Amino acid sequence: MIRSLCILLLIVPLFGGGRACAQKEDSRSIEKWEKIEAGFSPPYEFKNKYGDFRSPLKFYDGSIVTTTEDWKKRKKEILNKWHGMMGDWPAFIEDQIPEIIEESVRENGIKQYKIRFYWTPDEMTNGYLLIPVGSEKKPAVVTVFYEPKTAIGLGKPYRDFAIQLAKRGFVTLSIGTTESTRAKTYSLYYPSLDDVEVQPLSMLAYAAVNSWFLLANMPEVDAARIGIVGHSFGGKWAMFASCLFDKFACAAWSDPGIVFDEKRENINYWEPWYLGYHPKPWRKRGVITPENPAKGLYPKLVDEGFDLHELHALMVPRPFLVSGGAEDPPSRWEALNHTIAVNKLLGFENRVAMTNRAEHTPDSTSNEQIYSFFEYFLKK
Repeated sequence: MIRSLCILLLIVPLFGGGRACAQKEDSRSIEKWEKIEAGFSPPYEFKNKYGDFRSPLKFYDGSIVTTTEDWKKRKKEILNKWHGMMGDWPAFIEDQIPEIIEESVRENGIKQYKIRFYWTPDEMTNGYLLIPVGSEKKPAVVTVFYEPKTAIGLGKPYRDFAIQLAKRGFVTLSIGTTESTRAKTYSLYYPSLDDVEVQPLSMLAYAAVNSWFLLANMPEVDAARIGIVGHSFGGKWAMFASCLFDKFACAAWSDPGIVFDEKRENINYWEPWYLGYHPKPWRKRGVITPENPAKGLYPKLVDEGFDLHELHALMVPRPFLVSGGAEDPPSRWEALNHTIAVNKLLGFENRVAMTNRAEHTPDSTSNEQIYSFFEYFLKK
């Protein structure tokens, strides 16, 4: 309603209302920017530090990316290489009508629907769709976690991204791996648990893409303004989905462990439910040791020098926020600086941000930064 009124006043400026309304819009934008601005600058000790990561501005044959056209080719090379290693996705499920199981009204008049829809070609999932009041097209955010109830406020505190964003005017869709979490397999296995053709973490990303299509087809949603957010397991999920699918307009990843780090038990991309799938019996959960080695794709990725900073670069020029905690301390800027370098080559700035807290668990400050990030980039 406010934006509609602004447009009306801007095209009928006789009473001076257009400028006043535009100034209100600007002041709201400035307020949100001030909450996140510091996160777009690496600390001095990590500025222009690139660590031991292989530059995404080098093709795999060693030649250098120097132009926008070069980057388009390099981006395609990265995407094709990773899909080739992880397994190609099935066709997207672009046009489906979700089944409504329950509906209710939450605070602020937000409509809540428990829905069922296909997130893989042969598997349905339950999720929660939250729609704020108002007839205008709205920005939207997909939230991902171990199950969908936490994000709508029915789980641990400070993980209720879906309801908090809905209160701020976003349509939200909360999804999660409820059944596999109960079974302690945690992920998606296509076409079956015993016969996997796509690494499970990549398959989770594919499921989030189908959720994007579900939102994009809704009359209440502006398809150009859909983001994704998740914490920990959900942070890994949100990262892979947004990097591998460029129609997510922006993303926030809460302490997933944004690069491989075998010293940190929670940055466990080697586990069979992420990038280390192998037939059962599975390795014992935990850090890699000679007695308990990594299996499947993961050790090959490490041996051949691959790391997740290559996927981060696929976000360019879309903005993303790393809400870092114990797993993603300020030193992760050495990886993020590579994406900043790609943005700089293409003429973009303020696209890569990281905030930091001591603990893995989100808190009110880190979450407010996430919400301000989405408000700034999706409500503009």
